Amino acid sequence: MRELVDIEGLHPRDLTQRQRLLLIFLVSLVLVVLFYTVVYNWGMRALENRPQSIFRSFQTVVETMTTTGFGADSPWATPAMNVLMVSIQVTGVIIGFVTLRVLVIPLFERTPLNLADRLTSKNNHVVIAEYQRDTDMLLDELEELDIDYVLIESDEEEAKRLSDDGYQAIKGDPEERTDLDRATIERASLLITDAGDKTANIVLTALEANEDLRVVSFTESTRHETALTEIGVNRSVAPHALIGQRLAEKATMPVTVADQSDGDEVDVREILVRRNSPLHDVRVRNSPIANHPNLTLVAGWFDGELRLPPSPDDKLTPNTVLVIAGPESEIDEITNEIGGVQTRRIGTPSHLIVAGFGEGGTAALEALPADVSVTTIDESAERNPDVVGDITEPETLHEAGIDSASALIVTVDNDSTALMTIAIARSLSSEVEILARVTDGDKTRAAFRAGADYVLSIQQVSTRLVAAEVHGERVMAPTSQIRLIRADAAPFAGESLADARHNTEHGWTVVGVSRADTVHTDERTTIKADDEVIVAGSDDAIQKFERTVTSS
Repeated sequence: MRELVDIEGLHPRDLTQRQRLLLIFLVSLVLVVLFYTVVYNWGMRALENRPQSIFRSFQTVVETMTTTGFGADSPWATPAMNVLMVSIQVTGVIIGFVTLRVLVIPLFERTPLNLADRLTSKNNHVVIAEYQRDTDMLLDELEELDIDYVLIESDEEEAKRLSDDGYQAIKGDPEERTDLDRATIERASLLITDAGDKTANIVLTALEANEDLRVVSFTESTRHETALTEIGVNRSVAPHALIGQRLAEKATMPVTVADQSDGDEVDVREILVRRNSPLHDVRVRNSPIANHPNLTLVAGWFDGELRLPPSPDDKLTPNTVLVIAGPESEIDEITNEIGGVQTRRIGTPSHLIVAGFGEGGTAALEALPADVSVTTIDESAERNPDVVGDITEPETLHEAGIDSASALIVTVDNDSTALMTIAIARSLSSEVEILARVTDGDKTRAAFRAGADYVLSIQQVSTRLVAAEVHGERVMAPTSQIRLIRADAAPFAGESLADARHNTEHGWTVVGVSRADTVHTDERTTIKADDEVIVAGSDDAIQKFERTVTSS
């Protein structure tokens, strides 16, 4: 349970509506008591000719307002003082009623009268109109990033639970303008919808209130994208299809090395960080790979997001995939040294299996290169897969060619089925690379234990998508292939290989230097004008390198 926010020390705009009301009430009460104390003290001296200390007057005012008595000061001789005392009594009764209504009754009610009373003041915030995934995970991410938001939840018990836990959630129907207004939609900058068939109505209603609103919609199918764009959705995301596409890209990411006929060998491999690896929770800058003098950290996949190159501050967690380049013997040596990792020499796979031919499996198939042999499996003949059958049965996987497959992409909708498929496939082949999609983020570790090499969770990816959209960043977009090329070293003449490697802000990096039929990867090597440099980067980055560096 999250702790309630203390009023003391907070700026008024950080307070909820109820906290602001309580603060106003307390300040007003103090001011009224002080006012009556000063007036009463003056009256006792000037009108009643009975001077007394200010503290005695304060006591009498409090006794009168709380109806506990007047003490030794009564009776009063002058009409003005009697009128004053009646005014103090009436004020005390009113304040007592307000105290009962504002403070006492809500403490004993099971639910607040209006969850919107708990909302802090909002401006340029995010309004989330329903969320059908792991709501706590999403809201924790937004709060960690200090992003203002309001979640509209139609289920009363869920809305109360979230509000009681300190989240900015209200109970309401996002199709109703009044409930959107309670979330201050007119001052919001972004609307996130995850409401299925209600999406169109929600978007249209919200845009009536705020035509400048940016809208991101989660949808179950990419077929809805055109229609959603027509009604004002800026970006529609189908997580199942997006992850299927990403798994396909991950399974077929090739690296090409230009002209190896002279015998030079620069190997490029992926290193998958497993849960029991000593690299677990180590930052990139402190990893033995990043600090190795003969190896270059080209790129990294962090929960499905390609970072080329990785930031030194990125933390290596299970499911991180590092792309490194260097001499084959050096890669083998460091892999044995750090242990707990699995490596894969990068190349175009010969045969892939896609298990689950729904939205995700279809997207994976469409993302695969045309020259890759693919076998699809699904238990439904209506989806027209290559193999119809139960993917948790060994016979089905054998029929699909699991013995010779280089990779298996698992995109079934049920996590239990996915875990069983992974376990069966791993028992049938120790060589096949298994890439899987799960719905529940908590099932990621279970998928690793079952034998998967790479796992993406719909809940985690959806959360990251929302956080990235708030910052205007694009994530999980189709990525270009990573390439290795040879280029004239003249632009780098006189620099050390370490200096050239550190120039990574353009998305490419220098892996090594080819000189006299030998590739040098030691970072202390000084580059000469007649050398060749081996450069790694995405397609776009390499094209930019060729335009801006080699052509200059």
